[in-house]
Amino acid sequence: MWEKSKDSIWRHRRAAGPLSALALVSVLAIAAHDIKPASAQDWPTRSLTMVVPFAAGGGTDVMARIVGRRMSEILGQEVSVQNKPGAGGMVGSAYVARARPDGYTFVFGSRSAAIDMTLYKHPTYSLQNDLAPVVLVADQPTILVARKDLPVDRLQDFIAYVKRNASTIRMGSAGVGATGFVDCAIFNGMIGVNIQAIPYRGSGPAMQDLITRQFDYMCTISGSAAAPLQNDLIKGIAVLRHERLPSLPNVPTAYEQGMDFNASTWFGFFVPKGTPAAIIKKLHDVTVAAMETPWVQEQLATIGAYVVPPEHRSTEYFESIIGPEIEKNGAPLKALGISVD
Repeated sequence: MWEKSKDSIWRHRRAAGPLSALALVSVLAIAAHDIKPASAQDWPTRSLTMVVPFAAGGGTDVMARIVGRRMSEILGQEVSVQNKPGAGGMVGSAYVARARPDGYTFVFGSRSAAIDMTLYKHPTYSLQNDLAPVVLVADQPTILVARKDLPVDRLQDFIAYVKRNASTIRMGSAGVGATGFVDCAIFNGMIGVNIQAIPYRGSGPAMQDLITRQFDYMCTISGSAAAPLQNDLIKGIAVLRHERLPSLPNVPTAYEQGMDFNASTWFGFFVPKGTPAAIIKKLHDVTVAAMETPWVQEQLATIGAYVVPPEHRSTEYFESIIGPEIEKNGAPLKALGISVD
């Protein structure tokens, strides 16, 4: 369309004589303005990039690929997943914050993004100012898991064991700032211990080292723990919620073991600030259609994830929770004195 617009401008110039510089600029501005609605209307005309700010193979990555596959089918364009791990998800989110606001690059963000705004003294982007929420997708509870040969099974026995061995026991995480890191830090604070933490670039690499017994325990989203638990490769100590997971019925909750500790992570899509509202609306609607697909819901359920209810699916609702989420997740970090330079 732009090429046609340029051709018509030059044909007009040949027919009508020389244009003044000011007149030519005005005509070009009108032509550029005229193509904007068409570009939003035609979106997408090429493949899209969904950035996952954690390593491949982790729970966030698995969930993103389930939803992304269905989005590709609906759009008729490939939704390519690109993993950009690091700094508890901040590397990938900052990458998208700096991307062109055209709807072709978006990030599968999570509660980690809200945590990063307080955890890091100097965040490399602003969740509220540099990214625009599109839609909440799903929620996953946190699970406390341990190496297979840890000599305890129940939560209270685990707590006693950690207290006795606090100087030598080690905790892994998907990275400083990842939700599991924060949830375990809060857990450790509740039981009164300070444990050496080993940060990884995602829950996938961390889980591999837990399986091979390179450290003792970690908190992670259910999507990362489901397969290793189902294959008896690690030990499930507690689901950090009030109800057991249908996909992991043998893992008891923290609540039924005497600790009222709930921890979960929300996930949703963000685009660069300045992305046209019409494109945000299209991306929102395609995502909701993918979420409502039965096989998508079934696959998410197998990893302990659940699509958010209809009343939480609007862009306006997602926008409304970002500020409170930053504040809510920042409070325990400040209380425990946890920060990263």
